[in-house]
Amino acid sequence: MNNIGRTLASAMVLLSFLAGPASAHTGNDTLTLYFAGDVMQHQSQLDHAWNSVTRTYNYSDYFRQVSPEIQNATFAVCNLETTLAGKPYSGYPAFCSPIELAQELKNTGFDICLTANNHCLDRGSDGLERTLDALDALGLEHLGTYRDSISQLTQHPYIIDWHGHRIALLSYTYGTNGIKVRAPRVVNYIDTTAIIADISRARYLGAELIIACMHWGTEYRLQPDNTQKSTEQWLYHHGVDHIIGGHPHVIEPVTEYRTRMSGLAHLTVWSLGNYISGMTAPNTDRGLGITLYLTDNGTGHLVLARYTLHGNRTVRPDYHIVSDCTSVPAVHTISDHTAP
Repeated sequence: MNNIGRTLASAMVLLSFLAGPASAHTGNDTLTLYFAGDVMQHQSQLDHAWNSVTRTYNYSDYFRQVSPEIQNATFAVCNLETTLAGKPYSGYPAFCSPIELAQELKNTGFDICLTANNHCLDRGSDGLERTLDALDALGLEHLGTYRDSISQLTQHPYIIDWHGHRIALLSYTYGTNGIKVRAPRVVNYIDTTAIIADISRARYLGAELIIACMHWGTEYRLQPDNTQKSTEQWLYHHGVDHIIGGHPHVIEPVTEYRTRMSGLAHLTVWSLGNYISGMTAPNTDRGLGITLYLTDNGTGHLVLARYTLHGNRTVRPDYHIVSDCTSVPAVHTISDHTAP
């Protein structure tokens, strides 16, 4: 695969950047992280998943066609933008989904759910805790919301320990739709003091790379807004290595920062868009998955060697995801970047 120019031609379902083949099959010398966008559950999705004969919810078709890209990763992460707080189930504006949705995420191969988003308190602070209980019962890891400050301290940053290497995942949201979290529960908000402390703790715990998952931006906007841009530069200045963004419900471009000495210094995925949803606004049926390939650079430290973008689309009204080359966004390269 050729190295990228400033803008990608959307001619393939997935595109791999930097050297090497696009296949995610790798040996023990490569750690692969897969990130998916917003997993949502609108009323139309609830209605379609309901089987009136068995009186159960069935999501078995949701991810079937894109499951290889998820299962080929060492770890797979998605943004769970709904609660799992129990009946009654509902879509927008107060999302609450049956546990069968999370079970299908688990069955498909997802390992970690991001829960710091503007809908995490849709069923209040008790609903936040019930969501964590449901994920724990299924064996799904989670980060971004916590039962109490002790849990937050011990579970965030989330450390991936792989063959003697450590990678830290951070997760934050800009807000929770005006709903205040009730103690002792905790939501990770975008707060500079807290983020600096988390970055310091990640390095203290031995993290070689820090990836910040940011729930930010302006809904339906196809380009990052000024707050995203200033936050991005602040994060890189304070020690974050790469950023995975969500919330706008549409795909925004990817920006990579390169230096002559170290190659790909930073990667910003401004918004992955919707992975699956019932939204009908323009461009909200499109989503993105990204696979990061992390390898030892020869000095005992992991670096981002390359990445693959997987375009996808939600098919309605039967709600499943298919690969779609037209969903792959533009990639902007900033060369001769001076790392902070």
